[in-house]
Amino acid sequence: MEVEFEQSKCIKCGLCKEACNFNAIIWDSEGYPIITDECKLCGVCIRACPEKALKLDRPTKKKRTRIEDYKGILVFGEQRDSQLLDVTFELLSKGRTMADELGEDLICVALGNNIINLQEIVKYGADRVYYYNHPDLKIYNNEVYSNIVSNFIKKVKPSIFLIGATFIGRELGPRVAAHLRTGLTADCTGLDITEEKLLLQTRPAFGGNIMASIICPDTRPQCATIRPKVMKMIPIESHTCKFIEKSVQTEDLHSKIKVLDEILFEQGEDITNAEVIVSGGMGLGKKEGFDLLEDLANKFDGGSSVGASRPTVDEGWVDYPKQVGMSGKTVTPKLYIACGISGSVQHKVGMETSEIIVAINKDEHAPIFDIADFGIVGDLYTVIPKLIEMLRVTDQKILVQTPQNVCN
Repeated sequence: MEVEFEQSKCIKCGLCKEACNFNAIIWDSEGYPIITDECKLCGVCIRACPEKALKLDRPTKKKRTRIEDYKGILVFGEQRDSQLLDVTFELLSKGRTMADELGEDLICVALGNNIINLQEIVKYGADRVYYYNHPDLKIYNNEVYSNIVSNFIKKVKPSIFLIGATFIGRELGPRVAAHLRTGLTADCTGLDITEEKLLLQTRPAFGGNIMASIICPDTRPQCATIRPKVMKMIPIESHTCKFIEKSVQTEDLHSKIKVLDEILFEQGEDITNAEVIVSGGMGLGKKEGFDLLEDLANKFDGGSSVGASRPTVDEGWVDYPKQVGMSGKTVTPKLYIACGISGSVQHKVGMETSEIIVAINKDEHAPIFDIADFGIVGDLYTVIPKLIEMLRVTDQKILVQTPQNVCN
């Protein structure tokens, strides 16, 4: 697309140039506007023109992407403080499975400065790793990262591009997709390959009331951001991987944004790392109910935490970092105990991949029982104290080990 100018209608009022936010309009020798390459096709100048001398030319025939030119699965290696995040390894593990199914390579691209655990990528099945190493890449910069990654993708031409749905990924992914003029499915909770060799992307839609399956048949790469913790990290043995360092050009680092400092926000305990989560919903009836859940969580050895459903967070009973679900954290503990949680889709997408799910609810028809491995129908204020008392009598903590051996 491009902005077309009809000189016969122009009255040289200058309103188009005043309206342009990108300084993309200059004057020719006679005072008529010229649209430069800085134009972002936003259409502000068109709306500003009183004589309709400007219009957006929409091509009648869309340029077809040569699908056959794109091969391989590319994973973005996200780092924080020069350490690759676990979501990178989660996506590589899933990518390895899909790459084998497609008969294509699994590739990773990482930007940073002296990434400490870069070699860990080998364990998760990557065939090639491209890394950009520069002091200015240690702290994330949207403009710099998106330009480098977009230009890299244009050269490598992967069929699929996967990126974690972290606060960085949720910003970087759409920007890269816009650069490449392709589609992106955000916050996916599932990935598969169809019979037609397309990426099937599953994500909650309409407030989490349905799960939508989305494909991108006409453009490449097929881009998706995936929620952390929904894919399993699966190390593999005896795999070879080629590491290729990419040079960082001065123009690559050009940005209108200058990062002065990075200040980390203290969120307290991170429930995504807990092996046991005792989570509460509106069935608790009151804020003080979380004290009871805390008592139960403390009976588990090996790392336990208290979680919560969104309504309890909205009520102010517990802080947001404890929230599990579509608008909170995705967790995959060995044991998840849902107490007074009905089991809405919005909550289930954040915890349904837990190894063992135990539900305690007095409503025997609660949806949470559909995904629970064990269900207890009863008043949680009767059930939980009995569990705690039993453990007090035995003076023993529960050690969660495997799905086959929950308690010792």
